[in-house]
Amino acid sequence: MRQEHRADKGRLVVVGLGYVGLPLAVRGVEAGYSVVGVDTDELRVKRLNACDSYIEGVSDACVMAAADSGRFRATTGYEQIDAFDVCVITVPTPLREGVPDLSFVECAGRSIAPHLTPGATVILESTTYPGTTESLLRPLLEAGSGLNAGSDFHLGYSPERIDPGNPDWHLENTPKVISGIDAASLRRIKRFYGDIVERTVPVTSCRTAELTKLLENTYRHVNIALVNEMAMVARQLGADIWEAVEAASTKPFGFMPFRPGPGVGGHCLPVDPSYLSWQVKRLLKQDLRFITLANEINDHMPEHVVRRVTRGLNDRGKPVRGSRVLQLGLAYKKNTGDIRESPALVLARSLLQLGAQLVVVEPHTDAYLVPFDITRVELTEAEIRAADAVIVATDHDAFDYELVEEASAYVLDTRNRCRGARVEVL
Repeated sequence: MRQEHRADKGRLVVVGLGYVGLPLAVRGVEAGYSVVGVDTDELRVKRLNACDSYIEGVSDACVMAAADSGRFRATTGYEQIDAFDVCVITVPTPLREGVPDLSFVECAGRSIAPHLTPGATVILESTTYPGTTESLLRPLLEAGSGLNAGSDFHLGYSPERIDPGNPDWHLENTPKVISGIDAASLRRIKRFYGDIVERTVPVTSCRTAELTKLLENTYRHVNIALVNEMAMVARQLGADIWEAVEAASTKPFGFMPFRPGPGVGGHCLPVDPSYLSWQVKRLLKQDLRFITLANEINDHMPEHVVRRVTRGLNDRGKPVRGSRVLQLGLAYKKNTGDIRESPALVLARSLLQLGAQLVVVEPHTDAYLVPFDITRVELTEAEIRAADAVIVATDHDAFDYELVEEASAYVLDTRNRCRGARVEVL
């Protein structure tokens, strides 16, 4: 991130210091704001105050520069957020048994409300269904502050577009969709994000902005499901799905490449489309059939990978039970440590349940985040040679794929990174 020296822009509060909130907090300091970051995770706060980053894309040096400016501090409480000018909510919005869980948004809203003052601005970035900003967050803020949104304080929604591990697109250069509950709120929100990012994209309502985020990720989810389904049949048809995708990508119009894998994971794709589907079902009594089908296909990809590994071991005279399986990667995406909703984690647990002697290589995920029942090892020639099967579940660039190709007895590569006579691709 670029370090800038500007006059003080005001007090910014960021609630939630994960993959979305921490980059925003650091960028806010760079842009001239005095920033208070709030997170309920005591370990996160302790690490940040020791200038120890836990997010790819935000280095220890970036956190140290923010701290050294005297305009950044992290806290687990809200007692330090009085008289803020802008507050951005970037808390998780998970699914609980298929139902959207907005408890973190509700908690943030109730906690912020007593500190609201006339002229302040609150922006929700957490992914959610259309109507959340105005129907859920607004009443909480008004009830807890005694102020009215619009006339007393500004309120709006701007969907996060963070892509963890992407070296080219980050917070600053990714166009930012913005919205407000009225014209004055939109103007204030545009001015704030104008300090943070290179380009803003205003839309006419918070509901449209909320839908924009769901549309973006549903588009990806559905197309990944399409190519995953193709991958499950291409081998039986005697065709190479990976080569077909690359060949189709040469068409200069009407095609965008999506590639198969062991499933979808992270904080967006497994969750966002279901938010939209749930809201449409609840309000309109209709089913979004593409989302239902995409969920079914992508959710079953880890099972498909297990079947492929089972078949591969059987072909070599080995049962899954008792076989040593070396899995490369637990994260849902290469070059990140994020294991939220990761299909690689589902795959690992499925193999353990079948009795495999599973060991996993995951260089990016902090040890305390890895489930206790999963054994981590380093990627060495001895570990590769000891394995009856190697599964490439996450294609981190840190892995030595040439060594894997040379030393493995059998490789199932779900990411198309390996070549050789002993390698099968998804």
